[in-house]
Amino acid sequence: MCSDLSTYAHRAREMGAAGARLIGTGSVVTAEWVRWKCRYGCGCYGTNLCCPPHSPSPSETRALLEGYRQALLVHGTVQQELKDLMVALERQAFLDGLYRAFAMGAGPCGRCKECTQDRCVHADVARPAMEACGIDVFATARAAGFPIDVLRMHGEDCNHYGLLLLE
Repeated sequence: MCSDLSTYAHRAREMGAAGARLIGTGSVVTAEWVRWKCRYGCGCYGTNLCCPPHSPSPSETRALLEGYRQALLVHGTVQQELKDLMVALERQAFLDGLYRAFAMGAGPCGRCKECTQDRCVHADVARPAMEACGIDVFATARAAGFPIDVLRMHGEDCNHYGLLLLE
């Protein structure tokens, strides 16, 4: 079993992450308003199992976070690459003996052209986005010292974040 969790931050950077750092799960901010932004602002609301209303609620997410002490916050600039990296890190942590490792990505799933919304055919790699679970990504990333700003125009550099729960 890997006892030095900081090795996962190093692995994330080796795998192409712009940055990664261990944070306490107490610094992960959850809020009810986050899913409202999904509901009233995102065209993917209700279209797949990784997005609201199918994804865990903020209260379920808070309960999950209470069962962990450490998490790895990972910064990426390409959404799909970050999602794939998070699943790979989760698998590596699991194989290292951290059998409770669980990853969350960024943005809607997008693995299928159209989600069955019944049973996920990609359950081995599909993970909900942090925001879909009610995590305030802006507050969480800023508290960890990562860059994140509201984009004002298409084409601006975008910062995406994933979270790997480690225990």
